[in-house]
Amino acid sequence: MRLRALGLIALVALAGCDTPRSEAATPIACASGKIAGQGSSAQANAVSAWIRNYQVSCADATVEYASVGSGAGLTAFIAGTGDFAGTDSPLSAEDQPKANARCGAGPAIHLPMVVGPIALAFNVAGVDSLRLAPDTIARIFTGRITSWNDQEIRRDNPGVSLPATPIRTVHRADSSGTTDNFTKFLAATAPADWPHGSGSAWKAPGGTAQKGSNRVVSAIERSDGAIGYVEASYARFHNLPIASVGNAAGKYVTLSDAAAGSMVSGAKITGTAGDLQLAIDYKTVSTDAYPLVLVTYEVVCKAGAPGLVKSFLTYASSRTGQSAATRLGYAPLPDALRDQVAQAVAAL
Repeated sequence: MRLRALGLIALVALAGCDTPRSEAATPIACASGKIAGQGSSAQANAVSAWIRNYQVSCADATVEYASVGSGAGLTAFIAGTGDFAGTDSPLSAEDQPKANARCGAGPAIHLPMVVGPIALAFNVAGVDSLRLAPDTIARIFTGRITSWNDQEIRRDNPGVSLPATPIRTVHRADSSGTTDNFTKFLAATAPADWPHGSGSAWKAPGGTAQKGSNRVVSAIERSDGAIGYVEASYARFHNLPIASVGNAAGKYVTLSDAAAGSMVSGAKITGTAGDLQLAIDYKTVSTDAYPLVLVTYEVVCKAGAPGLVKSFLTYASSRTGQSAATRLGYAPLPDALRDQVAQAVAAL
């Protein structure tokens, strides 16, 4: 039995400590062999826990996952060097036919596996909590707001003492689904203040670029005045404070599993025939919805995938698998969506 989820040894150990006895006793329909995936660092902590728990029960299986970023993971999958890819953004219109051709017998499909709320993690000496509206966030990350006591930040935080500390933004250097989802949020909620559109590559000038979620949180930790966007489980693991975010209903919402789930519950499935791509409605007026979320997918071949892929994803999409991810700071899939994912996996 072997475990490889690159760069996440400490979190794998944490997942092992948190696994309850009842989960260890839950039967898994094992398959044998070896499979490998690569991609999203946002989902890597969850995948690490799933690998560990699966292999504890299935000694004849080896599952590997390399946390290389969504873009690199999709590129590798299209090239045929992996059995599945983890990604926080669906395949582009240009890449979908390439992935279908790689699969041959059937199309490549997207299976949402876990909800990863995106945290606006910050490190400002003397400040333990923040509220930020979408237009304020856009102006911070475009460099129009440069100090923490700016009047626009004070507008969002009445009565809070804010220092004149310079703002130091941190963004992803690599092709990242987290960047794609963060910029989709800004483009939808603050179009007048965010002229850079959306995409997996960071386009705004300035700030500090870091490769991967681990390096983003490390840069925030060591820099007074820093703020960056990162999948929430990383911010929680590093005990970084997280800003409350304004939603389309005009409410500042604190990041929580329930609030992220409320946002995802309003998403629409845009794929067909077992392809469960989702479109997030950033303009929902649900007052309890935390608006800054990503849904992280596994991209697999609908036909011809190894039996171990089906078995492993059956566990990941089960209530037991979702519970393992939740203990690491993710939000579980809403029940109705989880049922659809489980049905799609069963049809592989």
